[in-house]
Amino acid sequence: MEELHSSDKYVRDGSVDLHGHSVIRAHTGTLKASLFIIGVEIAERFAHAGISSNLINYLTSVLNESTATAASNVNIWSGVQYILPFLGAFVADSYLGRYWTILVASLVYLLGLILVTLSVSLRSLKPSLCKYESESCSRLRSSQFKIGFFFFSLYLVALGSGGHKPSLQAFGADQFDDENPKEKKHKSSFFNWWFFGICLGSLAGVTLLVYVQDNIGWGVGFAIPAVTMAMSILVFLCGTRVYRNKLPGGSPLTRVIHVFVAAFYKRNAPIPFREQNQLASIQEEESLIESRRQLLKTKEFRFLDKATIEDELDFECKTTRNWRVCTVQQVEEVKLLLGMLPIWMACLMYGVVVAQSSTFFTKQGSTMDRKISRHFVIPSASMQCFICVSIMLLVPVYDRFFVPIARRLSGNERGISLLQRIGTGMFVSVISMIVAAGIEIKRVKTAKGNGLIDVPSATIPISIFWLLPQYVLFGMADVFTMVGMQEYFYDQMPDTMKSLGIAVYLSVIGVGSFLSSFLILIIEKVTCRKQEHCWFTNNLNRSHLDYFYWLLASLSLLSLGIFMTLASCYKYKKTASTDKENAT
Repeated sequence: MEELHSSDKYVRDGSVDLHGHSVIRAHTGTLKASLFIIGVEIAERFAHAGISSNLINYLTSVLNESTATAASNVNIWSGVQYILPFLGAFVADSYLGRYWTILVASLVYLLGLILVTLSVSLRSLKPSLCKYESESCSRLRSSQFKIGFFFFSLYLVALGSGGHKPSLQAFGADQFDDENPKEKKHKSSFFNWWFFGICLGSLAGVTLLVYVQDNIGWGVGFAIPAVTMAMSILVFLCGTRVYRNKLPGGSPLTRVIHVFVAAFYKRNAPIPFREQNQLASIQEEESLIESRRQLLKTKEFRFLDKATIEDELDFECKTTRNWRVCTVQQVEEVKLLLGMLPIWMACLMYGVVVAQSSTFFTKQGSTMDRKISRHFVIPSASMQCFICVSIMLLVPVYDRFFVPIARRLSGNERGISLLQRIGTGMFVSVISMIVAAGIEIKRVKTAKGNGLIDVPSATIPISIFWLLPQYVLFGMADVFTMVGMQEYFYDQMPDTMKSLGIAVYLSVIGVGSFLSSFLILIIEKVTCRKQEHCWFTNNLNRSHLDYFYWLLASLSLLSLGIFMTLASCYKYKKTASTDKENAT
């Protein structure tokens, strides 16, 4: 393979080292690079869990926010950090490349964690606590500067996370060459083990860090994630020499706008009927900067095919030619994005359901009997570890047993299709909400039976492990839907927009968190006109969380029906290389 100069902007397969030279390496190099990257992700998830998993308890116990307000703030922060990956993906795909975007974002992430630690540790920045629970003064006592500094630090963490998440996962998948049959086979396993690593880091975070925060102090509990993030940066740098990098492919947004502008210019032209080998001359000129995996021409969204038509005016108007005509490849990329949009929208309800595990599930657990022994009380936020445990147990079973068996039955190298995997998890999420509603009914009945309905601070004599089924079901759903969405949005994206694909997957969780916050605000406004009908009150024993869970179950079932309809019509991406594989 020829050597490239560092000044060259593009290579045919996009795989280079940091000096701009083409990369050919043994499969062991691919595995070594992916292990470094998974190690970085484990450390990042450990740090992230230390901030996110117990945040609602910090907002209610230290900042004295109401349960509904705290849940809404957590959802908004979570939504922002899962929307910001669009910005991170744009920078990675257009300008810096994934390696440098990861490094810069990690430094911003680390700075945010350090500032969060300072905001809960230094007396000059730490919010004051009320002496008595009945006082509603702590938020008034704490200056606006202290509150503002804490949230500024928190959103700085979100900004760093927004650049880190999509770039690192896409960078990890980049280590596998789709033209190498052995590496392509291992690429699907990479997504499974990637999610296993996510859960391993999260498990350590929601057990160790939550316990430290509840029993030792918030300062130490937030300092440990900062130290861990610093270590993850060092681990990432250690793998620099073995990484396979892909150079930026230009602005994805510009490419998309280009197609729509060109199609608008030629809106009155007849739709062309060219075959794949009869491309416009402009495509031949730009063939060197396109991915080697050429997309095959499709019949969907045929109005966009007008953007490939060349006429005499294009050759006369040299300055505007680039905006008047596109390559077939560019048009097919936009068709891919349009085809994935309905699937993305159908998945949003799953993001709403996911948001409950770190908010209302945690507040439920705080009212229940959390004693494991005479001297140990499990933090309510640590129950999230059972999501991670169930995922860590199921991922190896799925990867090593289910996939080979399903592969032999279906002939699909993944065992089942990506959309079938996503839909299976969505169905399990419906079951989880039904179970959560039933357990909440039992919790409230136990409170009533023991005369504790109007004593919100009292511990209800029902074990917190009654919540275990809903957490385990969440884990089962994630093994199918979350991993499936990761691979689907990465795999179906054009080769020049892989970071954007991971950002789109993360945005399902982000937009779902926003929708959850919006639902809570609307329901609170509608139901709390009369206190006895309010679904969300500070006294959870008087709330109606079961109504909320039933609503989420119903909406999720409706969303699943829409998803199944869309999935049955969806056509997967076809490239010249996959077409040759199918022919053989």
